[in-house]
Amino acid sequence: MSKSIIITGTDTDIGKTIFAAALTAALGATYWKPIQAGLAEETDSQLVERLSGQEILPEAYRLNTPASPHVAAEIDGLEIDLDKLQLPKISGALIVEGAGGLMVPVTRQTTYLNIFAKWKAPIVLCARTSLGTINHSLLSVFALKNAGCEILGIAFIGDENKDSEQTICEMGQVKRLGRLPRIADLNSENLSEAFNANFDIMDFKQ
Repeated sequence: MSKSIIITGTDTDIGKTIFAAALTAALGATYWKPIQAGLAEETDSQLVERLSGQEILPEAYRLNTPASPHVAAEIDGLEIDLDKLQLPKISGALIVEGAGGLMVPVTRQTTYLNIFAKWKAPIVLCARTSLGTINHSLLSVFALKNAGCEILGIAFIGDENKDSEQTICEMGQVKRLGRLPRIADLNSENLSEAFNANFDIMDFKQ
């Protein structure tokens, strides 16, 4: 099986897809979004493809409604089959991105955290740096640890907040991987420069 890294977040809309695109490009990896909920605008897979230029695997499920997968599937008249959510077997590195936070329901009985625990692949937790991040981040760290997941580290996203970042990493006993600043003119070149300036690629090569 491929060398897989799971990208998850403490919440939705924190920039984890942008980070996933940067890491995909830096590793020359393949990207996979298991479930895409919401098709009216540019999807996460399309965004990562545009920013990374790397191979994108098709989603297992493409749902029309921008909502939690369990609700979006019900609106579409579908039932998500968990057997279809197995890590793809490919050569090379694979970046897998979840949706929202860890406790987002995939079905009415299963969360993303349940699936991540079964996959047994290292996880990068993306966290914002703004107010509230300590609570959200530590809850997510403790949930991952309680589920037996391997945490590769935390990737912060946003403006610098040294105290919050240090507090999270010290109290959660997790590695600080770096911080990706907000990029006003977002394109593949600027994203790559920002990633390379703020992260050590060797942290993602175990």
